[in-house]
Amino acid sequence: MDRTDDPYLSIADWILDAYTVLSASLSEAETDESHGKIPAISRDQAVDVLLTADELALEPDNADHALTRLVDRGYLYAVDDELRVTTPPE
Repeated sequence: MDRTDDPYLSIADWILDAYTVLSASLSEAETDESHGKIPAISRDQAVDVLLTADELALEPDNADHALTRLVDRGYLYAVDDELRVTTPPE
């Protein structure tokens, strides 16, 4: 099922844009340095990525809100002090 079609998981487009930016950032980190580790980012680093993304024009509170919504809706999950992208079912 497409996450955007599920009314219980509906999420604003600008937050989905933030998810896309974070996913791309984690994918780049995965190919650069992970060597078998699950790609993860700290919440502070994630906020920095969102604030510096050319595609987004977010204030710090908006970036933090986006992260909270992404975790609440299952797009990201938290492990210790890190955020990870939830792998969608194939």
